[in-house]
Amino acid sequence: VTVKQASLTGESIPVPKRPGGMVYAGTVVEEGELTIEVKAVSGSTRYEKIVTMIEDSEKLKSAVEGRAEHLADRLVPYTFLGTGLTWLLTRNVTRTLSVLMVDFSCALKLAMPLTVLTAIREANAAKITVKGGKYLEAFSEASTIVFDKTGTLTKAQPTLHSVIAFGEEKEDDLLRLAACLEEHFPHSMAKAVVRAAAERNLEHEEVHSKVEYIVAHGIASYVGEKRVVIGSAHFVFEDEKCRIRPEYQRFDELPLQYSHLYLAVDNVLEAVLCIEDPVREEAKQIIRELKREGFTKIVMMTGDSERTAAAIAKQIGVDEYHAEVLPEDKANFVQQEKEAGRRVVMVGDGINDSPALSAADVGIAISDGSELAREIADITVGADSLQELVYLRRLSKEMMRRIHVNYRAILGINGSLIAAGVTGLIQPTTSALLHNTTTLALSLRSMSWKVPGEAGQE
Repeated sequence: VTVKQASLTGESIPVPKRPGGMVYAGTVVEEGELTIEVKAVSGSTRYEKIVTMIEDSEKLKSAVEGRAEHLADRLVPYTFLGTGLTWLLTRNVTRTLSVLMVDFSCALKLAMPLTVLTAIREANAAKITVKGGKYLEAFSEASTIVFDKTGTLTKAQPTLHSVIAFGEEKEDDLLRLAACLEEHFPHSMAKAVVRAAAERNLEHEEVHSKVEYIVAHGIASYVGEKRVVIGSAHFVFEDEKCRIRPEYQRFDELPLQYSHLYLAVDNVLEAVLCIEDPVREEAKQIIRELKREGFTKIVMMTGDSERTAAAIAKQIGVDEYHAEVLPEDKANFVQQEKEAGRRVVMVGDGINDSPALSAADVGIAISDGSELAREIADITVGADSLQELVYLRRLSKEMMRRIHVNYRAILGINGSLIAAGVTGLIQPTTSALLHNTTTLALSLRSMSWKVPGEAGQE
């Protein structure tokens, strides 16, 4: 029996299970049948532990309070204090009223929220859902970004990378034979072989006898009087006792980052089919862009093997990687980064990523991830591309730049108007008119701005 448990462990290839083994709740039987003995009662399953971790993590999260609102509230007593001092020093009602006519609260409480709402609107136009402005603020300040591998940096759909011949047969003929056998079964790796044959326009008519399928091992059949087998190394070499021609002893040349299917005819190895979980085309470029945008630590985490993780990490250029990790390992890593004083972004798509998504300062769910991941994530990217992460970084940084510009403009303009009114340079009516006009102008400016670089483009 093979079980696809990518949702919990991140392993892109279905895993064989044998009698006495263990399976996780929430995973999928890909082939064969299972009789399951339940050993964990309610509340102790891995899925429920994940939910508990998420709930605990949510309680520990502290909301970032609106800076503008608090500054506006803090300035109110000073406005009244300034009014009183102006009256005591000048005994002039006109100058005293000039202070009351100009208040910082209006502009601060209008322009700042409008800036945030505009940023959220721009994100939504790029198919990015943001649950709150505080997450954009945190994203703009983050220095560490952690990626799940399967389904995030890769497409989570096995494909045939190459066919390595171990005899005189041509690669296309070997692929045709493999597809002829594999087309009868729903296994994801079998589909990858059949799909590759179709892409090369290789027709594979039924030339074999009845196919014998050995669950979690491979396939055996006869073409004419020749026995043909395809499957795992254990099945081909140990169970079927196949051998390799002396002149083709090239196992050291097999690329370790791929999964392998072995094809043998009459107990002699003829080919090795290399199956990969392809990296997203834009992944390497996006990693470079994110570094340019200020991320100082880019990490990849996966439940896959060390050899697969190492190969992909080198290919896309992350700063570090962690292989064979469990959901709680990802969350613990995020927590360690936060304790080290870094703002952390977690990008994932599966149930196994949910604890880390919740623990991070900003959790981002990519594309059509699991329902739990989308529910937990602070930001959801609807487009099936990582390019939006670069756009989101630029958007969040532009939002913060606008907020800081607005702060300076509001304090500078209104402070000047108060000074001009107190010294008698302008009348209270003029102060009120200029105050309201500049407030309106700043609010309109906060509602219309463009992010450097379009979403999904460079």
